[in-house]
Amino acid sequence: MTEQSGGEQGRGRQDAQAAFLLHSYPYRETSLVIETFTLRHGRVAMVARGARRPRSALRGVLLAFQPLLLSWSGRSELRTLHKAEWQGGVPQLKGDALLCAFYLNELLLKLLARDDPHDRLFMAYEQTLHALAQGAAHDVTLRRFERELLRELGYALSLDREAVNGRPIAAGDSYTYLIETGPVRIDSGDGGMRQNRLELVGQTLIDIAEDNFTRQQTLQQSKALMRMLINHYLGNQILNTRQLLRDLQQL
Repeated sequence: MTEQSGGEQGRGRQDAQAAFLLHSYPYRETSLVIETFTLRHGRVAMVARGARRPRSALRGVLLAFQPLLLSWSGRSELRTLHKAEWQGGVPQLKGDALLCAFYLNELLLKLLARDDPHDRLFMAYEQTLHALAQGAAHDVTLRRFERELLRELGYALSLDREAVNGRPIAAGDSYTYLIETGPVRIDSGDGGMRQNRLELVGQTLIDIAEDNFTRQQTLQQSKALMRMLINHYLGNQILNTRQLLRDLQQL
């Protein structure tokens, strides 16, 4: 008997599964379709029947950015939600922290395939929500989550060595980052290499690799690097929350 994948195991009855609500929208007269991120089964879509009724037990439970235990069944892409329990533990997000959390949700919705488990990313998401709620620096918090997201999707950043020759990154040299290749050193005479390329100092690459965001230049250049990479993997999809956060100078 072959071992089932996480997605195959999720196509049946599931009880009390750790999850977060990413998005919801009305379905028929009284129901909702909810997009969830679950610990064991990845991104799962469900119908919450009757959830919009005034007396529904689900109305006050299906909250974004709050840990939930969900029970569902079904083998189609759209499952049926049977029960939701609020687990508490994350303070309500407000202001800019709330906008940053919506950005996280939009990234997960647009970059994660359904029924593809990412246990480590789930934990990173939960930790990021706690960090935002506790007032951690938004730019640093988002960069760390973006890096973890790319790693989980199979696009881990190569940061400590040059892509072409494997030499260690030199703090004082200039580099460009080639997607799916890595850092390439820019020589002083490489005008063509500089044109239309993201330019990074070696110290920025070293800092990101060491999870050190204390330097302002590292913050600025890491934001540009992550934006370039995420744009590439999004393809033609647009991040609405990024535009809003950009307007508020938060992303």
